[in-house]
Amino acid sequence: MTDQTQQPLQAPEVQEVKVQTPNLVIISEAENKKARWYVVHTYSGHENKVAEALKQRAETLDLTEKIIAVLIPTQEKIQIKRGQRKNVVEKIFPGYMLVQMELTDNSWLAVRTTQGVTGFVGVGNKPTPLPKHEVDAIKKYMTQAAPQYKADYTEGEAIRIVDGPFNDFLGTVNSIDEEKGQVEVLVNIFGRETPVTLDFLQVKKV
Repeated sequence: MTDQTQQPLQAPEVQEVKVQTPNLVIISEAENKKARWYVVHTYSGHENKVAEALKQRAETLDLTEKIIAVLIPTQEKIQIKRGQRKNVVEKIFPGYMLVQMELTDNSWLAVRTTQGVTGFVGVGNKPTPLPKHEVDAIKKYMTQAAPQYKADYTEGEAIRIVDGPFNDFLGTVNSIDEEKGQVEVLVNIFGRETPVTLDFLQVKKV
């Protein structure tokens, strides 16, 4: 009689998979521990075209081990127009994108001369890598749920962010949307005042 004892099923290995989306262009799967995230300024509205052009340029110039990925920070938001609610995807930093790369003369030149790129964000002529906590905050903000609470704040008021990816950042109330229950706060990110839309319960008066 044949032994039909079943072998225990092996659990499949779980591997982290990078999923390419319209706002994330994967140029290389290779790990480069020297790579950092840099902010690149582009013509506003052309961010996705520039990201694809940079990918092709990196491949043509054989720089895929130096230029790893391009991230265009976006967030899904609920837009209320003429009484209709719909989900829209908005760019968080119009005219800017993040490039993960190892900064060398060749990689810098490849990015800087890509059509649509107007320059790096940095001190003087030197590109400055984003601190890890800022990169993490931007990534978390991209996946944050839509705001849904209300509170009383005034424009120009100084506030502290008390919850979410920008926790403990200081900012200034730029505008208030009572209908959506949102407050737009100006936060200093990579050296510039950047508008960030938050849930009213995520901010506190200073």
